[in-house]
Amino acid sequence: MSKSFIIAGLGNKGSKYDGTRHNIGFLVIDELARRWRVGIEGEKWHSLFARVQLFGNTICLLKPMTFMNLSGKGIVQFSQFYKIDPNNIVVIHDDIDMAPGRVKLVKGGGAGGHNGIKSLVQYLGNQDFYRLKIGIGRPGQGNVHADFPVEKYVLGTLGEDELSLFDSRFDAVEEGVRLFFEDGPAKAMSTLNCLK
Repeated sequence: MSKSFIIAGLGNKGSKYDGTRHNIGFLVIDELARRWRVGIEGEKWHSLFARVQLFGNTICLLKPMTFMNLSGKGIVQFSQFYKIDPNNIVVIHDDIDMAPGRVKLVKGGGAGGHNGIKSLVQYLGNQDFYRLKIGIGRPGQGNVHADFPVEKYVLGTLGEDELSLFDSRFDAVEEGVRLFFEDGPAKAMSTLNCLK
């Protein structure tokens, strides 16, 4: 039986935030939409979205157009209107505590200081959704000085090396999403979470 799902990428609206580390969720959603040949052109509840029939289900690709700290508002309005259970929500977001390019699918867990996740937990009232975390690293790692302010770092533009690294992950992310729907979250986790 077909079910409805939300795959939401977190980011900040506006051209000044395009291509920043904090907008990695938008980047992944745009790439999935490109690969699945759908346009994120619908607009409803402060979000851009597209609905697509894939893997035997209805999937809503979503980009909240509120700023990060209100991301949960639009996601929850979609989930309520389409009667989508929190277990059928996957949120894609940056993770400063993971190495750049590391990918990890988890269910629940704390927000880890991420304002978009805090917002979704607040509006949803629980943590029963899935999170596809994309590592962006933090100051003090790689070539980034430890004294570089974290806020400036996450809102900084991705460099060419970083973009190349994330590009190299898209095939695995798409395969992980397919496995999530066709073989279940556990299979997707075992595939995605071992990526180095």
